[in-house]
Parts: sequence; C-alpha cells; structure tokens
Amino acid sequence: MDNIRKITEEIERNTLSPKAVLSCETKGRREPEEECSIRTAFQRDRDRIIHCKAFRRLKHKTQVFLSPESDHYRTRLTHTLEVSQIARTIARALRLNEDLTEAIALGHDLGHTPFGHAGERALNEIYSEGFHHYEQSARVCEALEKDFTGLNLTAEVLDGIKNHTKGQLPFTLEGQIVRISDKIAYMNHDIDDALRAGIISESDIDKNITDILGSTKSERINTMVKSVILNSDEEIKMDNCCSEQFDRLHQFMFDKVYTNPLAKGEESKVYGIVKGIYDYIVKNPEALPAEYRIVAWREGLERAIVDYIAGMTDRYAVEVYRRFYIPRSWAAEI
Repeated sequence: MDNIRKITEEIERNTLSPKAVLSCETKGRREPEEECSIRTAFQRDRDRIIHCKAFRRLKHKTQVFLSPESDHYRTRLTHTLEVSQIARTIARALRLNEDLTEAIALGHDLGHTPFGHAGERALNEIYSEGFHHYEQSARVCEALEKDFTGLNLTAEVLDGIKNHTKGQLPFTLEGQIVRISDKIAYMNHDIDDALRAGIISESDIDKNITDILGSTKSERINTMVKSVILNSDEEIKMDNCCSEQFDRLHQFMFDKVYTNPLAKGEESKVYGIVKGIYDYIVKNPEALPAEYRIVAWREGLERAIVDYIAGMTDRYAVEVYRRFYIPRSWAAEI
C-alpha cells in the first residue's frame, strides 16, 4: 500500500509534460501533513473539496436564472462539473497534471453567493471591505470549512482557485486551464439556458460568430477547446480569431441575456434580501448562528455576517429573510 502513491508520482514524472506541476513537487500546505499512502497531494485536495459542505451547497445556488421552475437549468454545481470536464480534457491533451486541474475546477466557485452574481454585487456594495467570490472561494478553503480550520489545501490549488476569474494569472498552467475553461463553460451553457427560456434564438447570434465558433453548444465548445489545445504553450490561450469571436459572443450575451429584464427581473429583489439579513444581524448579533461566532471573535461581526450570507443557498437566504422580517402565522388557544 505504501508504494501506490509513489508509483503514481513516478508515472506523472515519466508521462507528463515538462511544463506540468508534479504532485511530488508541490509547494506544500500551510500545515505540513504526513503523505497519504494511496493518493497524491492533488488527489487529496480534490477529495477534500468534493466532500466539503460548501461543495454540496452549490446545487442550490443560482448560475444565471434565479429560481427557475424547470429542472434543466444550470445551477452553480452543474456549472462546476462542466468546467471540470472541459478543463480535464484540455489538461490531458496538453499532458499537464489532470488531478491538479480537477481540484482547482471543483473548488473554484465554493465561495459563490446565493443568487449568483446578483448576490455577489449586493455583498460587495454592503460590506466595507468589498466582496469577490473568487477571494471568498479561497477563504472557504483556507478558513471556513472543516469547522473553521480550513481544508489545508496545497498552494497550487489555492492559487488556481483565487485567480480563476480576475487579477493576475495563476502561477500554474493547470490553473490557467481552469480560468479559460470557466469562460468556455459559462458562455456556452448560458446560451443553452437562454435558448431554453426563449429569451434568445439561434438566429439572433451573428452569422460571423457561428461561422467560426459553430452554431450549436457542442460545436462551439469543441472549437474553443481545440483552439486552446493548439495555441497554448507558455500560456493557456485561444488563437486570436477564436478569442475575438468569443468576446463578441460575450457582448451579445451581456446585451441580450445578462441584462435582460425577462432573465434578470427578479434580481432587483436580491439586494433587499441580502442587505435585510446583513442589517438585521448587525443590530441583533445574537441572530448569528453559534458556529459563526468564532469568526466574529477572530475578525469582527461584519466579516462573520458576510461569511454566513455568502455560504447560504438561494432558498435558505429567502427562509432566513422570512424568519427575520415576515410575521409568522399563529393560532390563539381556545
């Protein structure tokens, strides 16, 4: 049993690209640990993420469409799985570390708020320190999970999670793969959901875009993934033509879907819910769940409230708001 991990590490050394991060050469964890006899360091990170509570809550967090009635619209969890699939395909083709790539992909949205980006914008406006889901995802892994001790992930996974959206590029190519795979995934599944909702039709997409990227979800993903595989070397990227059409497609989605009243009309209520919960607990600290009081003790009440709200699912946030502000029904005794 003691040799299984070492055999896997040797396979990595003999088969992966010289540009890949080998699990035996990780920069390590904040708290040193004894190695697992079976799993490599990045495999352990992946497993810790999958088994954590924040990962399970993703299934009830909005991707784009708030509280859709159909079961077929994406949630933050299904988005995460699609990112992981695309990222693993690219990593395998480039002979980079697939386990590291998968761990980053599965953890990249752990800190996302209820109600998608509307919830993120609300917390960013309310909290004086500002709020960004990619920073919160790293915070979930470092400080909030496992009874507020953190998951103690490797430096490579934490870096990929924290830098998957904006700011500096991840320092590993595996992290860069997740960053571009996130864009490929959300662009294409958001189009798919918008078509399902009847907000757009395929004919609305400019023919110049479809001629290059493809006219179906599968064709577009295939085109983008191939472009990344063929054009990546020292940096993970698409070719200029594909990247230009991707940007045009993103602008189309921003104009037609991301700001469309039919798709986003309910989001005007999100700020009121998030701010209502925040303000109530500021005035009534005893309403903060007992487990979050350790955060309040360490870093202040407002930080604890933000962590509490960010971890909520859509339906739990609505229930908490209802509990704080909506009178409960009662029956008089006769």
